[in-house]
Amino acid sequence: MMFIRPIRFQDLDGLMELARSAGVGLTSLPVNEERLTRRISRSMLSFAGDLERADQGYVFVLEDGKTGRIGGICALEAAVGLKEPWYNYRVGTMVHASEELGVYTRHDTLFLSHDHTGYSELCTLFLHPDYRVNRNGSLLSKSRFLFLAQFAHLFGKITVAEMRGVSDAEGRSPFWEALGRHFFSIDFAKADYLTGIGQKAFVAELMPKHPVYIDFLTPEAQAVVGKTHENTRPAVAMLEAEGFRYEGYVDIFDAGPTVQAYTQDIRAVKESQLLSVVLADPLPEGEHPHVLVANTSLSGFRVVMGQFPQDGTSVLLTPQAVQALEVNEGDFVRCVPVNPTEKIV
Repeated sequence: MMFIRPIRFQDLDGLMELARSAGVGLTSLPVNEERLTRRISRSMLSFAGDLERADQGYVFVLEDGKTGRIGGICALEAAVGLKEPWYNYRVGTMVHASEELGVYTRHDTLFLSHDHTGYSELCTLFLHPDYRVNRNGSLLSKSRFLFLAQFAHLFGKITVAEMRGVSDAEGRSPFWEALGRHFFSIDFAKADYLTGIGQKAFVAELMPKHPVYIDFLTPEAQAVVGKTHENTRPAVAMLEAEGFRYEGYVDIFDAGPTVQAYTQDIRAVKESQLLSVVLADPLPEGEHPHVLVANTSLSGFRVVMGQFPQDGTSVLLTPQAVQALEVNEGDFVRCVPVNPTEKIV
C-alpha cells in the first residue's frame, strides 16, 4: 500500500533521485545534497514542535509500502516571507489617457510584490513518473489538506501554491529570456537553482523596482504570463477542484501562476471529519468512493487512500491500511472523500 509520512534523514538518497528527476523549474527541490539535508532537518524539527511558526516547514514523502522506495514528495510552509523575502509579480493595469487628444489606452503591467507574506504555502509537489498511476498524484497532493485541517492552528488564513511556468525541454523560459536575463545575465536554470538553495538576496538587488509593461515583452513571453507548464496542469486541475483560484500573481522568473484559497474554505479541509476506525477483513463487497484517511498524530502523521466505507461516525479500514496509518481499532482518524469529478492521476 502507498502511504504518506513525514520525511526523515534516511530518505536523502531517495530525495536526491526525485530532485534529479524533477529537472528545472521546481525551485524548492534543488539537486544539492547539503540544501536537501538542511530541508530534512528543518522538517523534522517542525514536526517535533521545536521551531517558531516563521521557521516551520513540513515535508512529506510518498512511500511504496511494498518496496520502501520514495515515489514522491510534497510540503507545506507555515508562513512564507517572514525570514526570507517571498517575491512575485502582481499583474495589474496602467491607464494612459488624454481627453484633449482623444486617447485612452490600458496596459497590463507587472508590479514586484510581497503581498503573500505570512501566508501558508503548498510547495515542492513532485511525483516520480513511475508512480503516476492509481490516484497516487491525488494522494500526494491532497494529503496536505488533511494536515491543514487537523493542525489548523499552525497555518495562516490563506494558503497559496506557486505553479511551474512554461519552459522548454532544455529548461529555457520565454519569460526569463525576455525579462530576467536583462537584469541577471545568467541562465534561467542557474537563477532557479540559486533561489532553490536559499541565495535570494540577488533578486532584491537586481530586479527592476518599477512596473514592467507586458506589452514591451516579446510575443512569446506575453503568451506565457500566468500559464502553467504542461507537466503541472494535472496538479493545477486538482487544486482548482479544491477551490484554489488564480488571482493575478505570477512567478518572477517564469511567470507561472500562483493560486490561492482561504484555508478553511478548501474543500478537503472543510469537508473532512473525524471518524472511528473499524477493522474489516475483507471490506464489504460493492462500489465505495475513494477516501483519504489520515491519523491525528503530528510527528507521526500518515495518510492512505482507498475505497473505505464510512457511515458518518466510523470508517471501515483493512489491516494493511491500519498498519500503514499506525492506528488501532477504535482510534479516530480524519477522512475526506476524493472529489468524484477529479481526473485520475
